Amino acid sequence: MTTSSSTTPLSTPTTPLFGTVLVANRGEIACRVIRTLRALGIRSVAVYSDADAGARHVREADVAVRIGPAAASESYLKIEAIIQACRETGAEAVHPGYGFLSENVDFARALEKAEITFIGPGVESLNVMGDKIRSKNHVTGYGVPVVPGIAEPGMSDAQLIGAAAGVGFPLLIKPSAGGGGKGMHIVERPEDLEATLATARRVAASAFGDDTLFLERLVLTPRHIEVQVLADNHGNVIHLGSASAHCSAGTRRSSRRHPPRCWNPCPTARTSGPVWARPPATPRAASTTPAPAPWSSLSRTTPRANSFYGDEHPPAGRTPGHRDGHRCRPR
Repeated sequence: MTTSSSTTPLSTPTTPLFGTVLVANRGEIACRVIRTLRALGIRSVAVYSDADAGARHVREADVAVRIGPAAASESYLKIEAIIQACRETGAEAVHPGYGFLSENVDFARALEKAEITFIGPGVESLNVMGDKIRSKNHVTGYGVPVVPGIAEPGMSDAQLIGAAAGVGFPLLIKPSAGGGGKGMHIVERPEDLEATLATARRVAASAFGDDTLFLERLVLTPRHIEVQVLADNHGNVIHLGSASAHCSAGTRRSSRRHPPRCWNPCPTARTSGPVWARPPATPRAASTTPAPAPWSSLSRTTPRANSFYGDEHPPAGRTPGHRDGHRCRPR
């Protein structure tokens, strides 16, 4: 365990809810959470694998704890190691960032059992929304339109190959436990599917600790409209306006616009009413507490949701009631 000597917490007008928070992630998102904790006067704890011993988030935190070797499956995805780091540092809460364990219901349960606060959705919400197959099937029951495809748990490669013709090509292979575009693979021809499925399973197992896959029809000309939604334990649900996320690096989003240029549904979209009218029904259906991010690809009416805090999108958090034309690229 290492301790930083350069961090001076800023005074705040109110007493922080937590004294120490562990950030169970790495890279830019961990740095951003650590800076916010410092501004709130909360002691921060970073965790790191051997590969990240000299990383920026390790240097910026008040305390840093090694949790394992370079492989994510043996460090950032290892629930026992994260909880042990909490015990060693006295962390009262964990912020998971995005990716890794941020949508893992077993992680939320383990923290609950250890009496450590999970800064994210409750166990019930994660159980529904943290798994993309389960969440897709769940919201379909509430009349939320979804991308056409095949989404059933436990399907083998042979079963997915057999179902692919009904989905249609080109299609997208997606990890059920995934997020942020990681592990998604485009398949344009049936003869490429078998080999790509094998690759997709390896990537999913390595990145998320779960190699479950499903198939969706590829949306070739999407307009990605996202709504940040907040809900509390008392049944109140609000949205923070909508934004468009532009895809310029494969499936990874690289820029955002508030509000989206395509504010009203495109002529080809099968939407009815404002794009933000539907997402609040999704967190109610999931009984979720924090901020999922339902979004639509407007060339198809395909709302989906992430169950973690939308903390990888600074503009959405900074500019509710967004000014027209506001644009931001990640730092």
